[in-house]
Amino acid sequence: MKKTLFEKIWERHIVDTLPDGTTQLYIDRLYCHEVTSPQAFAGLRERGLKPFRPGRITCVPDHNVPTLNQDKPIEDPVSRKQVDTLEKNATDFGLAYYGLQHPRNGIVHVVGPENGLTLPGMTIVCGDSHTSTHGALGAIAFGIGTSEVEMTLATQCIMQRKPRTMRITLDGQLRAGVTAKDIALYIIARMTTGGATGYFVEYAGEAIRQATMEERLTICNLSIEMGARGGMIAPDAVTFEYLKGRAFAPRGAEWEKARVAWQNLYSDEGAVFDKEVHFCAEDIDPMVTYGTNPGMGIGIREAIPSLDSIDEAGRISFLKALDYMGFRPGEPMLGKPVDYVFLGSCTNGRIEDFRAFASIVKGRRKASGLTAWLVPGSRQVEQQIRAEGIDAILTEAGFALRQPGCSACLAMNDDKVPAGRYAVSTSNRNFEGRQGPGARTILAGPLVAAAAAVTGKITDPRTL
Repeated sequence: MKKTLFEKIWERHIVDTLPDGTTQLYIDRLYCHEVTSPQAFAGLRERGLKPFRPGRITCVPDHNVPTLNQDKPIEDPVSRKQVDTLEKNATDFGLAYYGLQHPRNGIVHVVGPENGLTLPGMTIVCGDSHTSTHGALGAIAFGIGTSEVEMTLATQCIMQRKPRTMRITLDGQLRAGVTAKDIALYIIARMTTGGATGYFVEYAGEAIRQATMEERLTICNLSIEMGARGGMIAPDAVTFEYLKGRAFAPRGAEWEKARVAWQNLYSDEGAVFDKEVHFCAEDIDPMVTYGTNPGMGIGIREAIPSLDSIDEAGRISFLKALDYMGFRPGEPMLGKPVDYVFLGSCTNGRIEDFRAFASIVKGRRKASGLTAWLVPGSRQVEQQIRAEGIDAILTEAGFALRQPGCSACLAMNDDKVPAGRYAVSTSNRNFEGRQGPGARTILAGPLVAAAAAVTGKITDPRTL
């Protein structure tokens, strides 16, 4: 029987199937951060349990950490308690912990792949919806709730119903100036934020095969924003080249053995998906959002939709979103003023994103009055930025590099956008208040963010 990539991995991890069809699924790796894990560890203590397989668990603080002065105690008492609690739990239970001064610290969804902790064929969970990022390496990766984190800690298994499968094929080649973030925002705009609900998505097609590993991580990261349970891409030569030599990747004879096994991780010719969707890469322009969910996106040279183009059932929420953003139907996005620019997050905080940003700002200057937060996704990314001289380019242009963390992706640390201000953000969500109470978020890729950073307004990066 022909099988999809998802089915191959899922079936290899089934421990048992309950009479109602629920699967007891073995989990290869659990990532823990400071937000969703405290109650899970407390539950272990209450029941007198220990983690079943501690070597399969990695703890990294990222949401609550400041992106300045990380060598000093965290000033915010709530954030400090969150981070300290994670460290204590990791220490008490003998788990790997990459704290603020550790060379492997960073955003957990950046740290996992870059260290070879995430590998093809794995099942991976974390108490964070953007765990879907790890699927880019050919893994089944998805976010879970706190009670499920406790279940995984105690048993290295989780109870799940098997989701349906969807394949999104992107054929053709991208045009100049179009990034992986634009691919994702384009797909979400076409699919809507509920268009993949209940599905696990596999991305395929020429444009996906040509994507770098970091571009694939960005695409899979955003799968959750169209309602998908997760996203994945079949491992290939790009995947293997990226993983070879990583700290926790197999080595020597074990590497060759693993690579041979990984080469069989693909959807068989003729495998049946529950849904197939096709897009053309040439149709994609640099994207921006204009509303308060990632599906409210348009090409940068397009106008905000007119009211009569919106389905009648959605007009109230459409107008509510525009009112929050201070926009009107039919307005162009080009030229709209910007107060803040944020480069970073588990979506766009990798070295290729900083290279792209630097390619635009090199030889230019940061726009007067604009605040820019440029936040590496990890210590390793920060080191690469300095080793490649990107930090010097940024400094020359009037920008300052911050320290790793989730930063302005969400208002759980010091990097908050003030009420009423506009931020072009390379993160993943533009919900009301996501970047701070009353903050207005315009999602975009690193090139659009860079163009806004040097012009102070929404600008097509292809003109620069």
